[in-house]
Amino acid sequence: MGRAFGFLGTVATLAIGMYIYSLQVRAIDPTAASARGPEVATIAGVKNDLIAIANVERAYQASEGKYASLDELVSGNYLTIKRERPPYVYDVDVSSAGFRATATRTTKGAPAQLWVTESMEVQSSN
Repeated sequence: MGRAFGFLGTVATLAIGMYIYSLQVRAIDPTAASARGPEVATIAGVKNDLIAIANVERAYQASEGKYASLDELVSGNYLTIKRERPPYVYDVDVSSAGFRATATRTTKGAPAQLWVTESMEVQSSN
């Protein structure tokens, strides 16, 4: 029971941190996303989703000793993010050494893929 509360506390702390970060980014340039259209907002949302997935993966690994698939995270209620943010769909590949959370675009456009690993650095293809 204590481990569950510890894990939930970690997830809640990460969510609060992401919310504060999003407020700080908005304060720097509040018109940036609207000036460049909805595409920028979508990509920013995808990046935030990937970071959230990565944070949950790290917390899951700390409590369970292994990384989990996206299906395991969603079905176990560790993650409340949907499996997509159109036009991107999410997937997580895991191994004993790490994970890679990937967002793949389902329509024409760039970037075709964005991903994050246990390094917590979001990268994209061109």
